[in-house]
Amino acid sequence: MISSSSVAKASRPDISSDKLIYAFDEADKSMKDLLGGKGANLCEMTKIGVPVPYGFTITTEVCHDFLELEDYPEGFAAQLEEKLTQLETRTGKKLGDSESPLLVSVRSGAAVSMPGMMDTILNLGLNDKTVEALATKTGNARFAYDSYRRFVQMYSDVVLAVKRELLEEELEKMKEEKKVKLDTDLSADDWKKLIVIFKEIVKKESGHDFPESPLQQLKFAVEAVFKSWNNERAIAYRRMNKIADLRGTAVTIQAMVFGNMGEDSGTGVAFTRNPSTGEKEFYGEFLMNAQGEDVVAGIRTPMDICELEKINKSAFDELIAVKDNLEKHYKNMQDIEFTIEQGKLFLLQTRNGKRTAHAAIRTAVEMVNEGLLTKEEALLQIDANSLNQLLHPYIKKSVERQVIAKGLPASPGAASGKIVFCSETAVDMAEQGEKVILVRKETSPEDISGMHAAQGVLTARGGMTSHAAVVARGMGKCCVAGCTDIMVNASAKKLLIGEMVINEGDIVTLDGSTGEVMMGELEMQDPELSEDFKTVMEWADEVRTLQIRTNADNPHDCEVALGFGAEGIGLCRTEHMFFEEDRIDLVRKMILAKNSEERSKPLEKLLAIQRGDFEGIFKVMEGKALTIRLLDPPLHEFLPHENAQIEKLALSMDISRDELCGMISKLDEVNPMLGHRGCRLGITFPEIYEMQVKAIIEAANAVAFDGIVEIEIPLVGMASELKYLRKIVEKVIEEYDVKFEYKIGTMIEVPRACITADEIAKYADFFSFGTNDLTQMCFGFSRDDIGKFLPDYLDKGVLELDPMGSIDQKGVGRLMEFCVELGRKTKPDLEIGICGEQGGDPESVEFCHKLGLDYVSCSPYRVPIARLAAAQAALRK
Repeated sequence: MISSSSVAKASRPDISSDKLIYAFDEADKSMKDLLGGKGANLCEMTKIGVPVPYGFTITTEVCHDFLELEDYPEGFAAQLEEKLTQLETRTGKKLGDSESPLLVSVRSGAAVSMPGMMDTILNLGLNDKTVEALATKTGNARFAYDSYRRFVQMYSDVVLAVKRELLEEELEKMKEEKKVKLDTDLSADDWKKLIVIFKEIVKKESGHDFPESPLQQLKFAVEAVFKSWNNERAIAYRRMNKIADLRGTAVTIQAMVFGNMGEDSGTGVAFTRNPSTGEKEFYGEFLMNAQGEDVVAGIRTPMDICELEKINKSAFDELIAVKDNLEKHYKNMQDIEFTIEQGKLFLLQTRNGKRTAHAAIRTAVEMVNEGLLTKEEALLQIDANSLNQLLHPYIKKSVERQVIAKGLPASPGAASGKIVFCSETAVDMAEQGEKVILVRKETSPEDISGMHAAQGVLTARGGMTSHAAVVARGMGKCCVAGCTDIMVNASAKKLLIGEMVINEGDIVTLDGSTGEVMMGELEMQDPELSEDFKTVMEWADEVRTLQIRTNADNPHDCEVALGFGAEGIGLCRTEHMFFEEDRIDLVRKMILAKNSEERSKPLEKLLAIQRGDFEGIFKVMEGKALTIRLLDPPLHEFLPHENAQIEKLALSMDISRDELCGMISKLDEVNPMLGHRGCRLGITFPEIYEMQVKAIIEAANAVAFDGIVEIEIPLVGMASELKYLRKIVEKVIEEYDVKFEYKIGTMIEVPRACITADEIAKYADFFSFGTNDLTQMCFGFSRDDIGKFLPDYLDKGVLELDPMGSIDQKGVGRLMEFCVELGRKTKPDLEIGICGEQGGDPESVEFCHKLGLDYVSCSPYRVPIARLAAAQAALRK
């Protein structure tokens, strides 16, 4: 029985820099960084009395040294021998023994859960001699040779790099030859024949015999698992989930227990609550006479976990007690793996269960209501980024559905797209802007990039805890799994449903909440946010100190943002208004005017239009603070480039096409992002900024706006620039009877502005970091061209993460620190915020909290994410 009090009383484990391997009774859950989540939790379960097969874990430090130095640290071999001897003593078995052989699993496990991304090997220690000993000792030759062929398959794939398909094809041939459907229908003699065939393929493909020495098997297996830290799917997973600064994977070596010993044995995966909905129900699947990979790989369709009660009530009751106590002990939904060996239950893993945002929200609220968590603990358990899932559309209720197939509702939401049959195609088409649905017999870890690129995933095999289901839920992707109605012919790029043939590129719609598959693209509608969501947002607002604003340029976006809890506008980009069809020609005439007098006519018309734009925004944002950025982009962005548009504009300006082309050519710049833009435009053409300020003042007065208007001058790098333009803005304001509070400030996006912030602050009422431009100028990267080399930087480990996605705290972050410190040295109460896209990134929000910023601003649909992230930042501090 698990007891939380027993853990509280236990002494802390010994953590020594010389200790490279820890047995399960030498550590606890606090050592995740060193032992990985899997190893640390196996130690914890051992400590609190859960039935766990004994073993030990090689630390992440050993992995780091091995990958860096291509060698093991001093003392590793001796410690490994010592732990193996200890394991042999505890189990009464010996590795390679001809009478009582010890078999082990070799599993990966990083500090952050990365399900299926790295490698695992089961049944290690089997060879032609020990398999006979296992058969004799158990009296079950079929089980022994089934375990042996599994080991040969896994080891050949993971360690020897033999394509798994080559061995799987031989297995399918054998089943066809024997006229059986399931692996469990093959006999010991069948497995013996297959093992010989497998080994012949291994020798042909690798050039070496399959290793017979268990110690050699173990050595190469450990190295292969270490190396899997840097395989493509693991790197892609870390990149997608912004996992950085880890030392590598730990390797856990554990005595095998067998779920494939017959119909009194089995294996399964379960969650203490429903990971799709959060409902408090035991949720999972199992297979009798199987090993773990059979469940997660979807090779056989598993049974619902509750069916286990009918097959083995004793094991089921014990499993219920264990799962309840694990949830209480960890104070979190748990994802557990178990094996039943001849009626006896063993736990192989527990970890915090990956869940949808719906499930995370519901679980958090219900655990607080149950008294299991405080509000603060509940807030910290929700992945802020996952809230994006709650905003996914679903199929409109009024739409008629023509269901062509039905599978398991493995991950909620709905998605439409062109079907594709391989991950590479999914990635390629997604990069071209196509929406795709990835269709597979069953997914494998190699499909991680394709799943990330796709709108949704459809598989013919697998259950609710299969690889496809678990990974899709973690990504927030819609998924229909185990759809037995479909036949996938990937080589022919066809999907067969009865006599219906669907080709690659045809459009289907998936409903991951019902498991239904429909032809064509169905109309979607916006989601409805639950009462539990509102509760969590209220909890977040109670503890956060950062204000959350939004980036919005029109009344509709403002309304959306307010609905999500925005407290103001942190960035209104006025140039977005200029691109509207009813005014773009006026903007172009203003730009191409030869002098101020000629420019005044289009500016006068634009004044009326901009005033109307601002009135709409002010009405929606009554009582809030609004930061309105004056014109920022280089002027050439507004000019026509297609012949038809050039002809039209030339005609309206009563000039020749050639003359217009010459004028456009003069405005062309070699590096426009560092060219004539931002405050430089305001200094060269002050009448543009004057018009915009007039529009702002007149609009605010017209609607009797009762908030704070913040007029933002972009791209300032010198105090003299802001000083000059502030005078121009103030001169315009003096012409009016202003009836609202206003401020004049600048966007900080030039590195020089950060390190001279004390001077700039003399002329600023506020600063707002424009981290998009600040990042590209700090790195010397062009946002428009970074795509040409960023993939190489990420693939080769030069960069761990895309610096445009999250604030680079070592470089850009240091500039921000200087800026805050210097700016508030001049003006202690200087308002400072952030308005780049990183304002909705949880890690960036936490960094902004640490810097002492007043607000973050992000797109409307990321406001809930920022609210929760700000609360989590306050709680962690």
